[in-house]
Amino acid sequence: MPNMSLTKVPMPQQEPDVRNKNFEEVATGYTAEMAIEEATRCLNCKHKPCVTGCPVNVPIPDFIEHVAAGEFEKAYEVITSENALPAICGRVCPQENQCEGKCVRGIKGEAVSIGRLERFVADYHMANGLKKNPDIEKNGIKVAVVGSGPAGITCAGELAKKGYDVTIFEALHKAGGVLSYGIPEFRLPKSLVAKELENVTDLGVDLETNVVVGRSITVDDLFEKGYQAVFLGTGAGLPNFLRIPGENLLGVYSANEFLTRVNLMKGYKKGEVPTPVKVGKKVAVVGAGNVAMDAARTAKRLGAEEVYIIYRRSEEEIPARAEEVEHAKEEGIIFKLLNNPCKIHGEDGWVKGIEVIKQQLGEPDASGRRRPEPIEGSNYIIDVETVVIAIGQSPNPLIRQTTEGLETQKWGGIIVNEETNESTREHVYAGGDAVTGAATVILAMGAGKKAAKAIDESFKNN
Repeated sequence: MPNMSLTKVPMPQQEPDVRNKNFEEVATGYTAEMAIEEATRCLNCKHKPCVTGCPVNVPIPDFIEHVAAGEFEKAYEVITSENALPAICGRVCPQENQCEGKCVRGIKGEAVSIGRLERFVADYHMANGLKKNPDIEKNGIKVAVVGSGPAGITCAGELAKKGYDVTIFEALHKAGGVLSYGIPEFRLPKSLVAKELENVTDLGVDLETNVVVGRSITVDDLFEKGYQAVFLGTGAGLPNFLRIPGENLLGVYSANEFLTRVNLMKGYKKGEVPTPVKVGKKVAVVGAGNVAMDAARTAKRLGAEEVYIIYRRSEEEIPARAEEVEHAKEEGIIFKLLNNPCKIHGEDGWVKGIEVIKQQLGEPDASGRRRPEPIEGSNYIIDVETVVIAIGQSPNPLIRQTTEGLETQKWGGIIVNEETNESTREHVYAGGDAVTGAATVILAMGAGKKAAKAIDESFKNN
């Protein structure tokens, strides 16, 4: 008999006033007993609606059935048949809008906590599982993958399993893309990312770091070197700015730069590594997506006494995950909603405050959300010493500027065939944020899988 509890087994986590002073994981994970209890809430539906909500098609009821039986290694095998990064996905996927959003149990209560169970299974395997040496027959075909973020890692892993000789080219000195530089340690430990990456390189994938494709080497060069297909998973690392007076003052960061400094320069190791970013006592973060929440919570952990989220719409329109917003509020982040920045004030070249104008919501815009409209004469200044701009990123133009035949959207996204993810240049594929703009880890992974399948089929058919 299934467990008919209407609520999920609660996730153990650090207390807010403790965790907002350290970079250790907020959620500490299920015990085996908790995982089994939660797994028994699954009804093992015949039509498996949760699977339709998963961009990489994990057989969710199958793995949960193994968890309920205490067969954690078998559950891991089921998950990794479709998902190469389960420990990461279990932590950062927006399950509430995907698999859990389709869960039947969510109709009259809370959905089964698929993400927490996936995380438990992956962590259990890392701690207890045996490493298996893959026996893969090589086919002699070379494929280049540009970018080692979730799209590139997934594409590379899928192709390696099929026998391709895959090399990943990464611009930075550390692999992982947004997983390494964009997501804070307290949400996604870097040691965990390294272990998941190791599972892919163990398949025979080569990794070359400090290679900027479009500068040190071009896509044309890759074909000349014998690569027969190229996958572009270069992400969306070009920050967007407000274009208001004062953005060039010292103490103004893009969220991308802010989080990269803390992550790649190990600013999260407080007391061990000099903080590679100057944070004032009062910090304003402009935007309300997941990246904004990450930046605000990071600033708090770096010692800021007051951290503000400034967002021009109301709470209903906040795009960040509900869990991230809740955690930010618990940790003391102050939300200034229906406020829009219009000027950053400075003194001696440094930030001294941010001027905002209050907003009211008008008619819906093209996105379906009510358009914010300024209230005349409502301007006021918030005293801050640091401003972080977190209003989205765009694809870097470097690839499109150096690759003939590669067509892009006006905003920079690479145009691809929706069925195959092949670009307008033959044998060049793309996926993830480089195509869609900033999106989720799991959607990027789904694109990497789709492209790998299409690459494989293109060689089998020729």
